[in-house]
Amino acid sequence: MSSKVYDSAAAAVSDIATGATLAVGGFGLCGIPDALIEAVAASSTTDLEVFSNNCGVDDHGLGVLLSLGRIRRVTASYVGENKEFARQYLAGELEVELTPQGTLAERLRAGGTGIPAFFTPAGVGTPVADGGMPWRYAADGSVAIASPPKETRVFGEKRYVLEEAIIADFALVHARLGDTDGNLVFEKTAMNFNPLAAMAGRITIAQVEELVEPGAIEPGRVHLPGVFVQRVVHTGPQTKRIEKRTVRTAQGAR
Repeated sequence: MSSKVYDSAAAAVSDIATGATLAVGGFGLCGIPDALIEAVAASSTTDLEVFSNNCGVDDHGLGVLLSLGRIRRVTASYVGENKEFARQYLAGELEVELTPQGTLAERLRAGGTGIPAFFTPAGVGTPVADGGMPWRYAADGSVAIASPPKETRVFGEKRYVLEEAIIADFALVHARLGDTDGNLVFEKTAMNFNPLAAMAGRITIAQVEELVEPGAIEPGRVHLPGVFVQRVVHTGPQTKRIEKRTVRTAQGAR
């Protein structure tokens, strides 16, 4: 079996082609695969479709690819910290599908477990299920593409909406610890979307802060087994960016 370990982030993402779909881990700026994103940004790849909880901030995370005009479409559950995202969306330069956060998580998990679709109560009675949400605006501000209505069914006297699984060409994730077989350990909030994004990728690329040999991680500590991971890059410790810093005046200060 060939090694899963790549010498650099650039080598690991070198075959991500124009038009590819990417599932990207992270929650806010916590646990984002920043080295892999920067490697994609350094390539000529464009016209990407991204599935991620959010799109980073203007100059960090997926916001880097967005600012370069490399992303064509985004499926996300939160986009509030990125001004360029809002500008591109309202100008008709970016297609956006907003989905409930739990639904996005389950769509990624379903893709990784071979479940093609599932019913959920989230979004019933709203444009999420009924359709009509603006996916893309025209240059004049009119709606160029609107979301279609989704199938709903009643189970036990309660209505549910059908949501389809997400399977991406590639998944980019960050882990605190990994071994050369691809077994990964995530830290705290980074657990929220990294394992799910990893499961949804046909080819999953993991950047890890610490890389160890097989057997060094106790089986009970493994959060994501290596069967879901095809490539591993040792990128070293990650510097955590703060999305929004709030400070208060010290007591007694003027």
